[in-house]
Parts: sequence; C-alpha cells; structure tokens
Amino acid sequence: MPFFTQLAHHFLPEVILAIGVLALILVGAWRGERSFSLVTELTVAVLGLAILAILLSRKSEAIVFDGAYIDDAFSRFVKVLALGASLVTILLSSDFLRRAALDKFEYPILILLATLGMLLLISADNLIALYLGLELMSLALYVVAAFSRDDGRASEAGLKYFVLGALSSGMMLYGSSLLYGFSGTVSFEGIAAVVSHSAPIGVIFGLVFVLAGLAFKMSAAPFHMWTPDVYEGAPTPVTAFFASSAKVAAVAITARIVLTAFPGVIDQWRQIVVFLAVVSTMLGSFAAIGQTNIKRLMAYSSIGHMGFVLIGLAAGTEDAIRGVALYLVIYAIMTLGAFAAILTMRVDGKPVENISDLAGLSRSNGATAFFLSMLMFSLAGVPPLGGFFAKYYVLLPAVQAGLYPLAVIGVLTSAVAAYYYLRIVKVMYFDEPAPVFDRSAFTPRAVLAVSAIFLLFFWVYPAPLMNAATAAAKSLF
Repeated sequence: MPFFTQLAHHFLPEVILAIGVLALILVGAWRGERSFSLVTELTVAVLGLAILAILLSRKSEAIVFDGAYIDDAFSRFVKVLALGASLVTILLSSDFLRRAALDKFEYPILILLATLGMLLLISADNLIALYLGLELMSLALYVVAAFSRDDGRASEAGLKYFVLGALSSGMMLYGSSLLYGFSGTVSFEGIAAVVSHSAPIGVIFGLVFVLAGLAFKMSAAPFHMWTPDVYEGAPTPVTAFFASSAKVAAVAITARIVLTAFPGVIDQWRQIVVFLAVVSTMLGSFAAIGQTNIKRLMAYSSIGHMGFVLIGLAAGTEDAIRGVALYLVIYAIMTLGAFAAILTMRVDGKPVENISDLAGLSRSNGATAFFLSMLMFSLAGVPPLGGFFAKYYVLLPAVQAGLYPLAVIGVLTSAVAAYYYLRIVKVMYFDEPAPVFDRSAFTPRAVLAVSAIFLLFFWVYPAPLMNAATAAAKSLF
C-alpha cells in the first residue's frame, strides 16, 4: 500500500493531532499570552475531528509501516475512549486554569501531544513503536504534572513522576532488549512465532521487565508508589487526565502485548498478571480507608480498579477482553465525573480537597450531592449502576477460566472498598454542614451530571457499547 494511502486510511487521527500540535504552537507564538482561549477551543476541535476520523473510517484491519503500526477494531475502540477523555479534560481545565492564573497556551498543546503519544502506543505492533509512543506520552505528562510551577506540591509531583517514570522507561528498554536478543525480532507477531509453545528464560525475564514498566504507567501495585502524591499534588484537571486517558492507553498496550506476542505462553504471563491484580485490588481497598484527602482517595481507588482490569486480562479469553474494554469505558466515565465533582469544591474562591468539606452538601446543593452519590455507588459496584456491570463482566470470565481464588478476592476487596465510597455519601447526607461551596462553572457540573446519568441508566440500553466492545475483543484473537 502506498505511503500516503496508509496515512489517509489508517493513520489519519494521528496526522490530525500532529498537524494540530504544529499549527497551535504557531498560533500561541503569534498571539502570545492572549491565545489561551483560542488555543483551547482549537484543541477541542482537533480532538473532535480525530474522533470523527475514527468513527467514519474504513473498518478494515491493516498492519502498516513495515509492521510497526496496527489499525484494528480494538485500537479504534480504545482511541475513541482516550480522545474523548482528553477532550473532556480540556473542557474541565479551562475555568480551573483561569482561576489559578495558569491559563497558558502551552497546556492544551501538551495535552494534545500526550494524546498523540497515547494513540501511537495503542496501535504499536512492535517494541520500537511501543517505546516511541510511551515516551511521547510520558514526556508531555511530566510537564503537565508540574504545570503549576509556583506550587511546591505540583513541582514535587512532577519531579516524582519524572524520576519514577524514567525508572519505568529503563525497565521497559531493558526488557525489550532481552526480548529482541532472545527472539531475534521486535515484531509482536515474530515474538509469538518464536515462543509459540515454550519460551527461553531470557524471554520470560524480558516479559517481566516490560510488564513492570507498563504497570508503572497504569499504577498497578506494587509499582504504584508515585500515584497518591502525584494525584494530590498535580492540578486537579491534570489528575483527571492521568487517571483516565493515560491509564486507558497503558492497559490497551498491555493487553495487546500479552495476547499477540505471548499467546503460546499464557501460563507464564498469567502468573505475573494475577500477582499484579491481587496486590492492586487489596492495596486499593485497604489503603484508601484512612484517607482524608479526596484526591488521594481517588488515587487508591484507581489502583484498585486497575486490579479489576487485570483480573479480566488474566483470564485471557475473548469474553474477558470484552469485559476489559467495557470496564475501561465505565471506569473513565466514573473517574471524569468524580474529578468534575472535585472541581466544584471551592470555598471563598479557593479549592478544597478534604472529604470533610463535603459535609452536609445535600442540604446546600442537592443535585451535586445526588450525582456524586451515584458515582460513589457505581465505583463501589452497586447494582444496577454501570460500575456493577463493569465488575461483573471481568469477574465472570475469570470464573469461567477457573481462576476462582482471583474472583473471590475481587469480590471481597470490592466489598471492603464500598466502605470508603459509601462514607462519602454518609458525609454528604448525614454530617453537620460545612461551609457552602461557591457556585461552580457550568462545565464541571455538566460533566458530573452526564456521567452520573449515564451510569444510572446504562442497564437500559447497553447494546451499542457491548457490541463495540465485542468487536474490539475479537480483533485481538
């Protein structure tokens, strides 16, 4: 296939984002500090155009650029989710950045660059493309984590994420070099051919290091150490971006690697994934109980939810990957809704982050309290909300694959996690009122309401999302 035909048919979203980044840098340089609003609006337009390019694209599967890049139903599904989460992040950021005097045109461009790296990562089909996508995403994330450079907590968050991110990149490179050295190829298909029945010990070591590097990016325990501090210290919209788009991309490439490069040695990589899943669900459930800062609580919550995603991945079946894809969508919606609610927490013009600040919210703002309660119930997995179905569709394949202890651990840790989610509901409805929040901007309230309504009525008509997740899962097998 000619090069430009490949670009037009299978690489168009990435081309749109790359051209958008270059154009927006010129706009920002030309208009200076006055360009924040314009660059933000154009960034939203670029992200929306990329989503349309995927939704209206040809549905054929193709491996292009000499096997470096794959365009299939799974990559398109996850890309739409990552782009949508990035778009919502930009919308949530605008008012927050203005209030914090951080309305610089570089911010939306960095979000766009990180998203471009995520798209490349999601479609990577060899080790080199994987590393390039991961680094493009990570370098932009390092900067936005410390975007509030006059804030000591944000600078600390950016530095911690940079140091530990560099460590994870080093582990990833070392693992990739082992895989290449023992298999003789960087292609996922080539590695699969070499390890179709048994894997040399060097390949297993390489796989361990690669999965450890990816576990850093999805903040799966025991590689989670950066998560609570970075979530608390980074600006709230940036934390929402870390918790949604970045995790979606990391989970997607992890699923692609283990299922396309190592399908013949499932017993080996399953042990690693089961370990990560057990530790993540347990840590996410128990460590969050004592948290008083809601952003730190959401950090441990995200670790626990990554454990549930890994439970589905450990099963390694088509139904399990469908459950993982569905879980990613519902998790991203729950997370963005929760951080939208956090953005509404402002007293006398200053953001507040303690759970106690939500006390008595039902009396001063009943709508926000109701929508946030729905999100908490969904995060806890209470039926018939969307979070319940997300957990059901990853636990059921684990049971069908004979992973009974893993499924039991998932159910028990979910019950433990319900304590700290429902504690927030109790604070909002039964505690003595705290100072009333300022009236927030329209966008956070709209995102919170839409997220809660989607989760509340997901069970009414889940077919479109289920069909898309099924098609995405099939393309990996």
